[in-house]
Amino acid sequence: MFRTAAGLGCMLLLGAVRGSAQAGAEVDHRAVLEVGGAAERSLADRRSNGGATVAVEATPIEGLLELESGVTVLGTGADRRAAVDLLFKKPYRLSPTVEFMVGIGPEWSRPTNAAVRPTSTALEIVLDFMFWPTRNVGWYVEPSFSGSRGGNGERSLGATAGLLVGWPP
Repeated sequence: MFRTAAGLGCMLLLGAVRGSAQAGAEVDHRAVLEVGGAAERSLADRRSNGGATVAVEATPIEGLLELESGVTVLGTGADRRAAVDLLFKKPYRLSPTVEFMVGIGPEWSRPTNAAVRPTSTALEIVLDFMFWPTRNVGWYVEPSFSGSRGGNGERSLGATAGLLVGWPP
């Protein structure tokens, strides 16, 4: 299933780059709302989880720094957890309507059933691809890696994808 999702993501990415290269003027937003789906696969026990994510991204220093803070809820059955992250991203403009960002930052995660395991912290690394076919509405794909040290030493690969809404319109 993971290979199928990765293949589909690559096809969507190639199609978006081809379509976006023909689109209009460069897009700049002070803030961006991201809403989408999320998936994660543990590298230790090979378990996969799916869920939803919402994040807000702001640009304090144009062309140098973007900050993203988001909440993701993942899980299957009774094993659910909520994670909050704060990412520091360096943006790169690939075309007038395609952006790429590299980001890193802390992630705090807590199971919804606190008796299962305690709150954990991790370092998250992301690659963020944003496509703007229209001025204020677009879509994104964000593969990620997160890893924690100490107690559980959890490491996982993940991805989020969804809708972008830019502000101001």
